[in-house]
Amino acid sequence: MSIDSDQDVPTNTARGHGYRNRSTYPLTAAMTETSKPDATHVEEKAPFPGKEGEAEVSYAEKGTNDLRPSSDGTVVGDGLGRKNSHKPDLVSNTNARLANPLGDLTDDEVLKNAAEFAAAHDLPVEAFRKGALVAKRPLRFESLPGLTEEDRKVFRDEAAHPFNQTRTLWWLVIACSLAAAVQGMDESVISGAQLFYPDQFGINSKVTGRDRDAWLEGLVNGAPYLCSAVFACWLTDPLNKWLGRRWTIGITAFFAFITCIWSAVTNTWWHLFIARFFLGIGIGPKSATVPVYAAECAPAKVRGRMVMMWQTWTAFGIMFGYVADLAFYHVPDPPNITGLRWRLMLGSAGFPALIVMTQLFFLPESPRWLMSKGRYKEAFDSMNKLRRSELLAARDIYYTFVLLEEEASIVRGRNRFIEIFTIPRNRRAMLGSTIVMFGQQFCGVNAIVYYTASIFTSAGFSEISALLASWGFGMLNWLFAIPGILTIDKYGRRPLLLTTFPLMSILLLFTGFCFWIPGTTARTGLVTLGIYLYCMVYSPGEGPVPFTYSAEVYPLYIRELGMGLATAILWGFNFIVGLTFPALLRAFKPQGAFGWYAAWNAVLFFLVLFFLPETKGYTLEELDQVFSVPTDVHAKYQLYNFKWHFDRYILRKKVPHRELYQFDESNMSEEEKEMEKLARAGGGGG
Repeated sequence: MSIDSDQDVPTNTARGHGYRNRSTYPLTAAMTETSKPDATHVEEKAPFPGKEGEAEVSYAEKGTNDLRPSSDGTVVGDGLGRKNSHKPDLVSNTNARLANPLGDLTDDEVLKNAAEFAAAHDLPVEAFRKGALVAKRPLRFESLPGLTEEDRKVFRDEAAHPFNQTRTLWWLVIACSLAAAVQGMDESVISGAQLFYPDQFGINSKVTGRDRDAWLEGLVNGAPYLCSAVFACWLTDPLNKWLGRRWTIGITAFFAFITCIWSAVTNTWWHLFIARFFLGIGIGPKSATVPVYAAECAPAKVRGRMVMMWQTWTAFGIMFGYVADLAFYHVPDPPNITGLRWRLMLGSAGFPALIVMTQLFFLPESPRWLMSKGRYKEAFDSMNKLRRSELLAARDIYYTFVLLEEEASIVRGRNRFIEIFTIPRNRRAMLGSTIVMFGQQFCGVNAIVYYTASIFTSAGFSEISALLASWGFGMLNWLFAIPGILTIDKYGRRPLLLTTFPLMSILLLFTGFCFWIPGTTARTGLVTLGIYLYCMVYSPGEGPVPFTYSAEVYPLYIRELGMGLATAILWGFNFIVGLTFPALLRAFKPQGAFGWYAAWNAVLFFLVLFFLPETKGYTLEELDQVFSVPTDVHAKYQLYNFKWHFDRYILRKKVPHRELYQFDESNMSEEEKEMEKLARAGGGGG
């Protein structure tokens, strides 16, 4: 293949700025004195050192037989510590074009285009001219011509005080946090209610002795997640496309409110199942839309934390659901109502949803969605409410406009959903996303969330003590989610998971074994200790990682579809957990049920070790290289890396180490790095 091909070699003259002279980009290793990539010319060292006393063997010395191309064109060897040399694929070029779509234009072209855009849509021309120029060079506002000192102060303040935002934005943050809390409350109120409704409906397997009733109880509890996986999650894209972010959240909140009240007035198990099934419409699309709404409205500097707040405030809602269970436990039945307390428990989750519905009327629509509909004047008015300056609003609106134009040209005539499976880079991203979403369910946490009261009563607690212990679990789940926000970008995704999965496995085994302890006092205390310690390990690890990881592994042009698929996988396995846990408890007792999930945590440790690439700190194009490494090659390297850590830190040997990826950013400007980070953080602008 000739490197003169315009199709195959992106340069700075194309929209893919920043490709030149970086080992992370296509063909860098191949651009030697000849025009074709030749494996014999690659002088990189293999990542695996030879035996002690032997010289390390370079790829050139090993010859071409040890190098093999993968299915996506990546040239790899047995060990892969060298710089990857691969053909530029569609994803690489796509991400480069989306990293900064203004990068290939001259300043005069940017100013002219921005002025024409503003004039055509009755927007302030001068603000858009200045904003567009800063959007092209976000770190050079101090030296850009045409900006006044007052203009420069606006950008200085934005960089120095990222949390100094408008009241409207903070109001939006509160509304999104409350929507997440509604989600958590919907999940946890069932824990207290299931102490009572199975008896009333005649499906308490402990009383009837029927295996069928254990499955029916699981079916009722898991009904919302069945709906989310097979139906509701797939409504996310059309609802967002037709109605926008606000109305999608509003409609799902309405369904959450109505179905919670509906659940509270049911009189048969199948009636309760139907009500909770439709609760899934209030759960699935909301879980995918709220983080997107927050990300599209938030400034780039705080966008990542806005997305991560979803998990934190979902944990808060779980805790508050346990509070509702406690609050209504002692409510007596009036003469004409049976089971008022469990009805109030289920119905209470509807009122926060009602508050979310009313708040949305006072919040602006996502500017990005408005622009996708051609409503530019409304989009600018909306952005003005979310930014402290008209200049900041103009910059973000114009950058979003050119990004949307670029995205439209990229996806035209392509089946993005099929490309998730057919393009190897995307397929590996889907594998990683599936592992973390599956792991969040089969690590066992939601089995505990949904059945805490039943678990604690099995350990010997009274009903009220079990509900109080459940509240303690919810409180710890919320409090220890906060350290996850602080550590996920410091230590990375893989280290958090590789540390917490083994600990969760050990703690679940410990908790299960404690059920064999004779005597109520010791057993209840140690079971509670085991569950609480498990929660403290889960919350900063597998708690925040799945949504964060899934949101960043997919290329920008399929990110929404990828997240929709990931969310469907999450709720599908969530349903399986909710459905099967009562039957597990009945068949294998608490010891076997906890042992089952302990085993899955051990399995998940190895799945993460071998098949989950790290994503912390990588730019869009670096992620393309990361996910261009074939799966088997990544697994082999991680096996080597595991052995290296054992030799280095357990046996205390001084052994050389080779990296899987080698990035050379010496020729990439700080501004290019910044634009990559901003594009990756939000899929493009406000």
